Amino acid sequence: MKAIAPFEIKKKAEELSSPFDYKMKETAIILAAGHGKRIKSQKSKMLHSIWGIPTVERVCNACKIDSIGTNTIIVVGIKALDVMNVIGKREKTIFAYQQEQKGTGHAVQIALLNIDDKKYDGIVYVFPGDMGLLNKETVEIFRNEFAKSKSDMMVLTGIYEGDVKENNYGRIVRVKEFDINGTPSGKDFGNVIEIIEYKDILSIANDENYITIYNGRKYSYSKKELIENREFNSSVYAFKYKKLVELISKIKSNNAQNEIYITDLISLFNKKGYKVAAISPKDQYVVMGFNDKSVLREMENLYRQKVYDKIKNIIEIDDPDDFFIHENVVEEIISTDRNGTPLDIKIGKGVYIGNGVKLNYNLYLKKNVYVDGNVQFGKNVTVWENVLLSCFMNQEFIIGDNVEILWGDIIKGNIVIGDNSRIESSVNMTGSDDYPLRIGKNVLIKGTSYIFGSIIEDDIHIEHSVLIKKKILRTIKANGDVQSVKFIIPTPSGIDIIENLK
Repeated sequence: MKAIAPFEIKKKAEELSSPFDYKMKETAIILAAGHGKRIKSQKSKMLHSIWGIPTVERVCNACKIDSIGTNTIIVVGIKALDVMNVIGKREKTIFAYQQEQKGTGHAVQIALLNIDDKKYDGIVYVFPGDMGLLNKETVEIFRNEFAKSKSDMMVLTGIYEGDVKENNYGRIVRVKEFDINGTPSGKDFGNVIEIIEYKDILSIANDENYITIYNGRKYSYSKKELIENREFNSSVYAFKYKKLVELISKIKSNNAQNEIYITDLISLFNKKGYKVAAISPKDQYVVMGFNDKSVLREMENLYRQKVYDKIKNIIEIDDPDDFFIHENVVEEIISTDRNGTPLDIKIGKGVYIGNGVKLNYNLYLKKNVYVDGNVQFGKNVTVWENVLLSCFMNQEFIIGDNVEILWGDIIKGNIVIGDNSRIESSVNMTGSDDYPLRIGKNVLIKGTSYIFGSIIEDDIHIEHSVLIKKKILRTIKANGDVQSVKFIIPTPSGIDIIENLK
């Protein structure tokens, strides 16, 4: 695959970026430059999805504080074009290109180049692009706590709940009760000294202690203490902008990875006498990031459980571990439930309901039904196993009341199915923008039938037929029955190039 020149990436970044709004006093920097070797994928780590939405997009959505307005700077690097194309052009959003990955501190330096420090004096937040479970509630709490703390820097920390040997996060180092000389630390006790990266902990000799200084006093930590420390760095930060730009260029790369760590800002802030605070979120799962597929799956499962808990008492879901309902559809389910009328919706194992789908009362989607796009259900509809229903968002796919769609049908595109119609198994139907498919009321379609871009009037029975761009007229026979259509096969195309094998 041909490598993309840096100037092409920078040009695309300029095209998709919006101007920085200096009236906005809060700026979110999202670090999305890494690829993630352990994820073992050609796709950018940031574009792996949690519940149908790429993680970097989830972070973007979470950190947009709509009530006050926020600038967003997304730092891209490896697979930059892919990430930028997924996010697209957004208001008050800038893309910054980190050509060489030299660490998180370097990525923030790249982002800050897009701000004129003579024009701006606000708050800067930093978020990792792989934190796909982050939500607006956590961001809002973090923002409020930072304001209340009157600190100059704040770190969002997590408490690791698994085996400490599997904790690869940087550890939060706090002031001990006693310094290296046994003197009580007093009011300094519990303050954040620094964050030490896990790889740097491993590089400490087993028979040596790690010595650090806070407020002029030395504190000692054994390698075992640091490894067993469960409070970890989530890589979410808040800074007062002026103090951030004062110190960000002073970070050194004297560590095991020879990188510029944003975590080193804590010790720099402390040395200047600036206040550093740390809080932990209400729900620990929101600070999860991922480096491999197993953790990504765990995050997906956590989100599924969260969705299930929201709607488990509103609709019936056969298998809480095997379903997908887009979160916009979930919100519509909850909103409709507030009307007070029972929905009587049942979702079978393996059902997928994508964005844009409009559910309705007394709907039963059986096992492995896939529905995506602007598909609108009427009332009292049953869809049997392994059916696919889809259309593009600019198309109209309307299913009337009292419709039944049987096993294995594939129905796609610009379609209307009238009330009381029944589409039996092994039917394939398509409607395009130029040739929409319109099926009237009380229509029965059965057998191995294929229908494209046709108009079928009310009460007609179609069986074992291929109908392409046809109009089927409702015709009454002498006995009063409606004329049915059976065994209609169009004239073959390309038969002249087919031969029988001898």
